[in-house]
Amino acid sequence: MRNPSLRRAGLLALAVGATVGLSACAGGAGSAAPASSAPADAATRVALSYPGGIVVLDGDTLETLGDVSSEEFTRLNAAGDGRHVMVTTSAGFQVLDAGTADAAPELTDLVFPASKPGHVVTHGGTTVLYADGTSDSTIFDTDALLASTDELPAVETVPGVEAHHGVSIVLEDGTFLTTVGNADGRNGVVAKDASGATVAESADCPGVHGEGTAKDEVVVFGCENGALVYDDGAFTKLTAPDQPYGRMGNAYVSENSALIVGDYKDDRDAEGYLLHRLALIDTDAKTQRVIDMPAGAEYTFRDVARGPGDLAYVLASDGAIHVLDPTTGAFVDAFDVIDAWEGPAEWQDAHPAIKVSGDIAYVTEPAKNAVHAVDLTTGEVVKSVTLEQTPNEIALTK
Repeated sequence: MRNPSLRRAGLLALAVGATVGLSACAGGAGSAAPASSAPADAATRVALSYPGGIVVLDGDTLETLGDVSSEEFTRLNAAGDGRHVMVTTSAGFQVLDAGTADAAPELTDLVFPASKPGHVVTHGGTTVLYADGTSDSTIFDTDALLASTDELPAVETVPGVEAHHGVSIVLEDGTFLTTVGNADGRNGVVAKDASGATVAESADCPGVHGEGTAKDEVVVFGCENGALVYDDGAFTKLTAPDQPYGRMGNAYVSENSALIVGDYKDDRDAEGYLLHRLALIDTDAKTQRVIDMPAGAEYTFRDVARGPGDLAYVLASDGAIHVLDPTTGAFVDAFDVIDAWEGPAEWQDAHPAIKVSGDIAYVTEPAKNAVHAVDLTTGEVVKSVTLEQTPNEIALTK
């Protein structure tokens, strides 16, 4: 079980005098009420970005609950508390309150300042916000957001060393893992214990990108020639079957499974963003293999999710959700959901995406301004809605 006191003590040590509280980021300190005083609503909310705004849907009915203005292009990430979504803006990570049965969705004035806001990682009751422009990691107790109304929760900041597009995560025992790199590239990961001492590091992960936490808090980072696994105080390098370039960029995980599914690119010079292979990593055996997608089916980084049975669900360019058993590496089913589609010209362009909550997958179909709810236990499309906007990014509150 997570020990909040140990984790907080470790983070304070890591900050080495550079910890910032509320006064440094929200204009005034104050004691927040316990998280239990503002519980999250039981319902899932679906947040969808579009040019200039964000629309929030009810996860059961797909009814529009709110439509708020924002910047032209924003990225969306679940805050991890069941109610809020982090919206990346030019100022930092702005907090979207997705609402409850008694409160309409609202893009709040609360902003965690960040230069070039990037990855958001939630794990073990902690949320970590990574700023690419400084490589600072802003850390707070996830549930503290539920008690926040007109101020940010208290935060701790671990300052970056050299700015790069990176990511950080805090484990339940206070271990802090963060990527290493600079403006010229990224090459590894360092792990520090709760006292702030380095316990392990590796520079054997060129182009390190993304992370995912599997069963027993084994963490995997993608590399351009394989993957890097952190387990019980040590790093293990997994080599991709394709060399010198076999890139895993994103990890799709279940914290109940030792098996990780990753997107995979085997040609550095390939045009476009569609991919035709997947990486499978066994964090117990410390092995990696690569499998092919079914013929005629390709995907992007937005199109893979884990769901019922710890299976992987890949929304492919043929319009179907292909069901992958990571244990065998076999595709065991396919559900037709949307029309066939082509890959985006730029990764930021709207194209189909999938997110899963429980047994339900939420699938976007930008070509029709549509969103579909799919029961992954049956393959049935249980609800569809046509929006006035073209959905781009998607995030779920739970």
